[in-house]
Formats: sequence, structure tokens, C-alpha cells
Amino acid sequence: MMEISSSSGRFQCQQPWRSVLTVVSAHKTLFTLLWILGFSSLFFWQGNSVEGIQIFLWSARRSPGTPLPTLRPVAFNLTAFGGVGDGVTMNTEAFNRAVDAISKFQKMGGAQLNVQPGRWLTAPFNLTSHMTLFLAEGAVILGAEDENLWTLMPPLPSYGYGREHKGPRYGSLIHGQNIIDVVITGHNGTIDGQGKSWWTKFQKKSLNYTRGPLVQFMWSKNIKISNITLQNSPFWTLHPYDCKNIYISNVTILAPIFEAPNTDGIDPDSCENVVIENCYISVGDDGIAIKSGWDQYGIKYGKPSTNIVIRDLVIRSLVSAGVSIGSEMSGGVSNITVENTYIWDSRRGVRIKTAPGRGGYVTNITYHNITFFNVRVGMVIKTDYNEHPDGDFDPEALPVIANITYDGIHGERVRVPVRIQGSDKIPVSGVTFRDISIGLTHKTKHVFQCSYVHGAAMGSIFPVPCKNLDRYDEKGRLVMRSSSQNASDIDYDL
Repeated sequence: MMEISSSSGRFQCQQPWRSVLTVVSAHKTLFTLLWILGFSSLFFWQGNSVEGIQIFLWSARRSPGTPLPTLRPVAFNLTAFGGVGDGVTMNTEAFNRAVDAISKFQKMGGAQLNVQPGRWLTAPFNLTSHMTLFLAEGAVILGAEDENLWTLMPPLPSYGYGREHKGPRYGSLIHGQNIIDVVITGHNGTIDGQGKSWWTKFQKKSLNYTRGPLVQFMWSKNIKISNITLQNSPFWTLHPYDCKNIYISNVTILAPIFEAPNTDGIDPDSCENVVIENCYISVGDDGIAIKSGWDQYGIKYGKPSTNIVIRDLVIRSLVSAGVSIGSEMSGGVSNITVENTYIWDSRRGVRIKTAPGRGGYVTNITYHNITFFNVRVGMVIKTDYNEHPDGDFDPEALPVIANITYDGIHGERVRVPVRIQGSDKIPVSGVTFRDISIGLTHKTKHVFQCSYVHGAAMGSIFPVPCKNLDRYDEKGRLVMRSSSQNASDIDYDL
């Protein structure tokens, strides 16, 4: 209880408050130290608040039952383990020592490794569970260009052998296997694979093994990647393989749009519960490619990619597609949503590709609110992508493609808006087009191309849809039933 004296205007405290003030006065030094400690902790909290906010946002989007990654109770700097960020010194042992130290804190909630500003050259290294890799602004992790320093690993079981050569494959620059609760984040620091030497050797056919990804997780779960740049990967850039609960946000992925072969941006492969959002991707192959194994090896492995949301992306892929499914989809792909995405200067917009011998299925796929600009072919389904791991595939293992929805697709400067190429062996069923309006670069026939397609065109569609589709008005009332589902007007010369 307090009073204010009318004569002096000062606060007058009763006896209990006088006692408190007496204690504070008697221990002035102690309270000063406590105040300094508290104020310092505020600065520490502010320095890590970005990560805390990101985890809060991720929690709002995570799949039900997915545990939150936690703020780490302990943090280390790479320099404490002998790291030197001069772009010349090899830091592999520093990273390995740091990860080993962090592994001892797993039961306490893990630890964070801070990579400070500088250029940190390294050969491949592994992460551990309950770890945060934090890249400061101006921090660049550089992959060693000498392939002899890159780890060789067994081929992926769902691919039969290394994707480009039989036998072992190179591992990734940053690798995680059978781990949980891992965060790679920062203040837009960079992981640079220095891929040019790899691309040159690949084109000269001087490599003996399949190139490695930049970042790869295998058989892992609860992975969060945000606020970093990934660039110049030797091969696929970010490759989660048979993982669960993956969240990727605010990541920039870069590679030259020419002469950087197979530098896909993000390739979820036999993964479950994935969110990819708010990313910018400009690479030398598919921006995103959802996969699940290759022919008989993928069929045997039997792990689908499912429950994947891709949204709010900007993608450029001058030699390939913005978002692809396949062609390696033999374990199955289902429950995929791609929405609010801008695809520009690309050979293909959104694409599904497969072939006899793949087996598997592609079902329940939704494309919503997609914009194309300067794209050669907008919406593509291709069923004769005949690339196989070996001659032992079963040509009668036919994939099922069904329940594909294109809703709110718009664009400018598109040469062929639609090319849906089913076949008598692999028909495409349950395709729905709704609210389509795409500006063309050429005024010509056969810009809405179909073959062995069963489905519906709902409401306003431009250009005029192919005759394979049933026509409905804006209210969903049947206008005309198609009698030509198996007709074909595919024209690759256009």
C-alpha cells in the first residue's frame, strides 16, 4: 500500500516497503550484479529470438503430434574447436569435433553450433540428433572441390545403385542419418558446394561415382531448415530421403540455369509430412522434384512420398520444371498440394513424369493458385519418360495416375498451357480443370493437348479445353459429356 504526500508530492511507503528498501540498500553491490546479469541475458535472448520466433511459426504449421525443436541450452562457436574461416584452411576436423561435443548434450536438449562470419572450407561432415547448425550473416560453408575428400556411401536402396554409376555414390557435404530434432538456420548464411568442378567432370565423364547432394538427411525425422542460402550443389541440392516431419522455410537455392546438370532444388524422396514454403529457387534442373524410388528397386522398397505441402514459392528452371513429381515415383506419391507459387522463365511449369516399369501411383494431387510467366509448357503429365536403372525392370509394372486437380492456374507468355499425355496402358483419370486463364505466345491450334485423359473442365477455361474432358458450367452442372476420352492431339513440334 502506498500514499502520496500532498505537500511534497513524494511517495511515502509504509513500514513493509521501508524494510525492503533497507535490504536493497544494504546489498547494493549484489543487486547491481544481478541487474547486470539480467540485462545481459536480455541481449542473449534477443540474439536468439529469430530462432524462437521461427520455431513458434513452425509449431503453428507442423503436423499433429510432431514435437517442437527446442531452443538449445548450450551453444558453441566453431572457432572453439580450431575452425579458421579464411577460405583456405580445411575445417573438417573442427566440424567433427564440434558435432562430437554436441552429441554429449542430447539428454539435456542438445546444443547449437555457431558458424561465425567467414569462409569455412570443409570436406563432408555429419550432423547429430538434437543439434542446431546456425550460420551467421556472412558465414559461408564451402565444400571441398577435391572429390577424393568426399565420403563414398552405398547406393540408395530404392534406386538399385548410384543414380549415375553402378556401385557406391558420393555422400553429401552435410549429412544426417538416423537422427532426430535437427535445425539448420541462421541469419541467411550460405552453404556453397562449389559445384562447378563437379559439373565439368560430369560432362567430361571423368567421375567414377554418382555425384553427392549438398545436404542430405536419411531415415531421420523432425528436421527444420530455414533462413539460409544453399548454392552450387554438385548434384541435387537438398535431399531428404525416407524422412518424416520436414519443415523448409525462407530458403534461397541457387545454381547456374545452364551448365549445372541435375542441380534440383529440393527433392523429398519417400518422405512423409513435409512443408516447403516461402522459398526462392533458381537452379539448373527441377526446382522441386518429389520422388519415391526407381522401378523395381523403388517398388521393393515400398516407401511413398505423402502429405506434402508446397506453397508461396518463386521458382525458375530454364532447362526443366518448376515443380515435378517423378520420374522416380515407384513407391507411390499421394496427397500433394502445390499452391500460391510463381514459376517463371522455365521449360515446364508443373509436371508429373513416369513410364512403364515404374509401377506405383500418383494420386490426390492439387495445384492451386499457380502463376506462369514465360513458360514453354504449363501443365504436363508425361507417361513415357523411359529412363531405367537397368534392363531388369518389369515393363508391365504400370503406374496409376488419378485425381489430379488444377484450380486457379493463370499465366502469360506460355507456348502450350496443357499437355496431358496418357496412353492406352497408362490412362490419366479424374483430372479436373477449374478457373484456367493463360495468355499464349502463339495463336495456334492444339495448345490444350490431351491423350487418354478422363476428367472435367469446370466453368471458365482459356484456352478452349481438349475434347477429352466433360464440360461443366460454373455451378457444376453438366453441359456436355465427352465421348472422346481416348483421343490424342499431342503435338511435340509446337
